[in-house]
Amino acid sequence: MSNPLLNLPPLDALRGFVAAARRMSITAAAQDLFLTQSAVSRQIQALEERLGTPLLVRGNRQIALTDAGAQLFALASPWLDQLADLTTSIRGGVLAAPVTISASIGVASLWILPRLGGFQAAHPDIDLRVETSNRVMDLKQEGIDLAIRYSPADSVPAGAVHLFAEDVVPVASAAMAATAFASDGALADHVLLELHDKSHTFLHWSPWLKARGIAPRPRGTLYFNQYDQLIQAAIEGNGVALGRIALLLPALRDGRLVARMESRDRVDSHAYWLLGGDGARPEVDIVRDWLLAQVAATVAELDDFIG
Repeated sequence: MSNPLLNLPPLDALRGFVAAARRMSITAAAQDLFLTQSAVSRQIQALEERLGTPLLVRGNRQIALTDAGAQLFALASPWLDQLADLTTSIRGGVLAAPVTISASIGVASLWILPRLGGFQAAHPDIDLRVETSNRVMDLKQEGIDLAIRYSPADSVPAGAVHLFAEDVVPVASAAMAATAFASDGALADHVLLELHDKSHTFLHWSPWLKARGIAPRPRGTLYFNQYDQLIQAAIEGNGVALGRIALLLPALRDGRLVARMESRDRVDSHAYWLLGGDGARPEVDIVRDWLLAQVAATVAELDDFIG
């Protein structure tokens, strides 16, 4: 009888893959692991050869997860964190359990991560763990302390706190915006960046163009399965995206992106919600209060930016 343990991939290769998937960058993963970029690349390549399938799609300046890579990351990332916590405990270190925040990859990358430095400076004694998911789940059963979800009001559990609404507007780099935003019709003369997600049709260009009477015949379309990758492509001048203003305020403020505000749409069907935080641990309450303070600042910025 075969031993399933023999089918497991090497831990070093798995760790290199998870580090790269978390940062969506092999270079950043190498820095996190104190390895060279080529060493991490070899680890991931060895893992792909072991599994017999690609895990990453490698571009010139970015990487993306394949379907197999996304499945492996969803399973391996929390498992490696749990293994690290157990290792520390066995070695005799007494550490408080980290506070786990769950959010979609887009919310985590574009809204949470840029703000984490301030939290860590104010609360160096509290460890955070950010996990990416957009399922409305049983938080206690899955070990999640707090979750930010993007959902209709009737899909979130009782006690969920409304954070902010969704406004969508075309965004592009300053150089591309100079021509793409000259008129509605000018948009169709440029490459359009689209989220390949059937559940978020308001982020699809075809209905947006159709509602404005524009023939949906763009110069080209680039599809992405993660919203943060799509936005990075817009920042780098690869096309025009439908931007979620609440998530993009830093990039809009510092000029990395320009918005065509006269084409702004409010998405009434969905909003951002905070789940969890039942007072079981004081550190969870601290993180929850911090998140709500960041939300208040975001809402104030939105009011100022939108006018």
